[in-house]
Amino acid sequence: MSIPRIAITTGDPAGIGPEIAEKAAADVRVRTVCEPLIYGSDKPFAPGKLSAEAGLAAYETIVRAVRDAQAGVVQAIATAPVNKEALALARLPWRGHTEMLAALTNTRDVAMMFYSGKLLVVLATIHIPLSEVPAALTLESLETIIRLTSEAMPKFGITAARIALAGLNPHAGEHGVIGPEEERVLIPAVRQARKAGIDITGPWPGDTVFTRAVRGDFDVVIACYHDQGLIPVKLIAFGEAVNVTLGLPIVRTSVDHGTAFDIAGKGVASPESLIHAVLLAAKLANHGA
Repeated sequence: MSIPRIAITTGDPAGIGPEIAEKAAADVRVRTVCEPLIYGSDKPFAPGKLSAEAGLAAYETIVRAVRDAQAGVVQAIATAPVNKEALALARLPWRGHTEMLAALTNTRDVAMMFYSGKLLVVLATIHIPLSEVPAALTLESLETIIRLTSEAMPKFGITAARIALAGLNPHAGEHGVIGPEEERVLIPAVRQARKAGIDITGPWPGDTVFTRAVRGDFDVVIACYHDQGLIPVKLIAFGEAVNVTLGLPIVRTSVDHGTAFDIAGKGVASPESLIHAVLLAAKLANHGA
């Protein structure tokens, strides 16, 4: 059986992306399961220097990889990190890969998931200010995230997944005493999903639901906002967790860290997170995801 070709994009060329892409592509674990192809910029960039030019180069690299994935030239994409400030300086409308990839593939519904052997987390909202999270948590948006989560789990070897929804407010709102969102939106979303046959419970207090998942009570947790989900993942699996975009017509995985401008060009960046991303991309590609 032939092994899949995986595009490894170098992300922001002024960050550690080019370095870790080279290291990951050369790793024996990677070469055992796939044929890695590095996608990067031919232009030189000063390490650690924020610029619009680097942001645009990162975008153009992603465009090439997406086109090749859609054409079947590669079977999956594993991305090194982009820099959100650089994307903004380049006047690009996206603040991360997830939003960019949705636009490039003309996909309406996507979700950001972080996968590790210890904990799986899906984010109900992603790169928005914390003050905008309550308004963004609508019944429709939660139904979409829950559906995408449920549909994706078999690809990761989890059938009949036990999904937990984290509460937005302390103590999951205490029946409306500490905020209305649970009663108004989260609980109705869980009820509707359960009626549709999805095994989801909650909302559970955010300070305990992730611990319960690690102990085995749940297969995956849906977090209400970015840091609520990312703090526990990075606490227990930093460098091993893989960012996966659910809902895309192509397979895309990524690292669990940023561009690390402070160590760019020094040759000390660890490729482990990108290696894990490539290995998972190969697994998903073989699954026919």
